[in-house]
Amino acid sequence: MPAMARSPSPLSGLKPLAGRALESALNRALTLDDDTRQALSRLDGRHVALHLASPPLAMSIRVDGEALRVGPVEADADPDLSVRTTIGGLFGQLQTLLGAGDDHATPSGRLRIEGDAELARALQRLAQRFDPDWQRPFVAAFGEVVGVQVANAAASALKGARRAGQEFASTAAEYVVEESRDVVGKHELDAFHDDVDVLRDDVERIAARVARLAAAAGGAR
Repeated sequence: MPAMARSPSPLSGLKPLAGRALESALNRALTLDDDTRQALSRLDGRHVALHLASPPLAMSIRVDGEALRVGPVEADADPDLSVRTTIGGLFGQLQTLLGAGDDHATPSGRLRIEGDAELARALQRLAQRFDPDWQRPFVAAFGEVVGVQVANAAASALKGARRAGQEFASTAAEYVVEESRDVVGKHELDAFHDDVDVLRDDVERIAARVARLAAAAGGAR
């Protein structure tokens, strides 16, 4: 009986759309930072292959003048740089490069880079120096005066939303630890471990004493 052909994944048709959306977003962001866009042109023709482990996804990002082109990874193409990572590793690296991460946080996810080390360092420098003029699109839409005010208001709203999110997360964490008792706090868990260690030592001492008494009783017979 011939093997049945596997039907294509419903997500397969969405990948080209996602690639075009990502390409458009990246290039729109580049238009807001002239220095980064001009520096990127010096890498014209360089090619990076990005592989995500979960969900399994591969894409090619190629420098085309002052723009980026996103497409599928070609089997016969040898990329200048190959990056294999997980979603956690990718976002962790983006936060680190853009200065949004916690310096004391433990990196999550995996990241493996192979290929041109100098290209990797150049891309890292570009990411660290990326400083887009977020006011530019607002000024273009609303004018010099109103546009700046709208941009500042939007920035303040985003900062407020971020603070509100952090406060909500902190409150939720406090609730599950202190109120609902669904999660044990770190200090309580450390104290429990200390008590277990003390109890273990006491049991070992008692067992040793019982052994000595049993040996002494056996010798007296």
